Amino acid sequence: MSSFSFLPRAGKSAPALATFAIAALVLSGCAATGETTASGNSRADEVCGPDAVVASNPTAVAPAAAIDRAVTLKLGSILPATGNLAFLGPPEVAGVDLAVAEINASEAGVLGGNVEVLHRDSGDTTTDIATQSATELLAAGVSGIVGAASSGVSKTFIDQVTGAGVVHFSPANTSPSLSDYADDGYYFRTAPSDVLQGRVVGNRITGDGFNRVGILYLNDPYGIGLYDNAKIAIEKAGGEVVAATMFNPADSVLSAQIDEVLAASPEAILLIAFDETKVIIPELAGTKGFDGSKIYFVDGNLAGYKDVFEAGIINCAVGTLPGVLATDEQKADLLGINPELTDFSYANESYDAVILMALAAIAGESTEGSAIRDNLQAVSRDGTKCTTFQECAELLANGEDIDYDGRSGPITFDDNGDPTEAYMGIYQYGKDNTYAPLEVLFGQLD
Repeated sequence: MSSFSFLPRAGKSAPALATFAIAALVLSGCAATGETTASGNSRADEVCGPDAVVASNPTAVAPAAAIDRAVTLKLGSILPATGNLAFLGPPEVAGVDLAVAEINASEAGVLGGNVEVLHRDSGDTTTDIATQSATELLAAGVSGIVGAASSGVSKTFIDQVTGAGVVHFSPANTSPSLSDYADDGYYFRTAPSDVLQGRVVGNRITGDGFNRVGILYLNDPYGIGLYDNAKIAIEKAGGEVVAATMFNPADSVLSAQIDEVLAASPEAILLIAFDETKVIIPELAGTKGFDGSKIYFVDGNLAGYKDVFEAGIINCAVGTLPGVLATDEQKADLLGINPELTDFSYANESYDAVILMALAAIAGESTEGSAIRDNLQAVSRDGTKCTTFQECAELLANGEDIDYDGRSGPITFDDNGDPTEAYMGIYQYGKDNTYAPLEVLFGQLD
């Protein structure tokens, strides 16, 4: 897979690997009051993240009622209700359900009917829940499956799904190894490969003035892919990975790995993890005393830790998350589906996965998995721009080609089912251990 390239980033010198364009600056940087560190960064007692912005409280908007008509498209989801990515399940399921609600309330529908979705749990790689879920959904006759969140979990059932002629569409898989996977063209994703995220976070670390970097990373396709690309970026920018230590999913004791990284005296540490973060941070930034503001997070562990960690323990820490920032309007729509949502990660990508499969079925005049597969790329590019299901469906009904740009941003699939352009959000934690947006980068494949 080719790398991502960006326009020059205003106000900073371009790193050796790639240059980045700020598509939107949504939060100013830290307001420092403390002393400067050896790396040149002023960190102590900084006001960062949510403490630096006014929190919004969007009012939930209930979805429109479905039109009473027969089901013409049956989909499934395999998303995490349990396991080490369970925090991603609620927003992803809400995104799927919102898309289904909008399609079913639309006059267009899918080939004259409604969409039905069957939700199943993915668990994580320590269980076989996902394969059991895939078996149930295939037996139910679904044409496409949204999920999983984890790249490693998707690899446990991708052959099962694609081999059955069913579209496997993930809103959150980022492992580069899935780009050229032998899936007979049935695998798609709305999240960009970690060729992008790894290099963005690597460049962010060195751009913040840290040249000696330690990395703790998960031993699975997601963790390895992110580590490889972050290391490339760090080294290209003149930095050094002074220690890199793997750990296994769901490990509950990580003292040896933490000690190994700390022994190399890193200036900053990149933590590529899932729920293991809840074990690592109290020891790394608490017991062992590493400055929590110099820890970098990724999408797998960019979560709210308000009631999990000691207040302020990761104040000013930075993390990355693929996708655009959810607007208040989008949050209101999602809260209408699930009023308990506090995290909106990958909700838009999940929504777009459903809309795209529905539009592909209309374009192919069939809800068979093969017809959806054969038309997904076509509805994402080289046609009239449209941004809602109703608008796009009307264009298709009039015989026009369409180019759907969704809630997660512009979507144009390559021959591997990967998006060829993507946004990457950069976030920062505040003293209450919740995060707020700093900036958004936009990039395109070479």
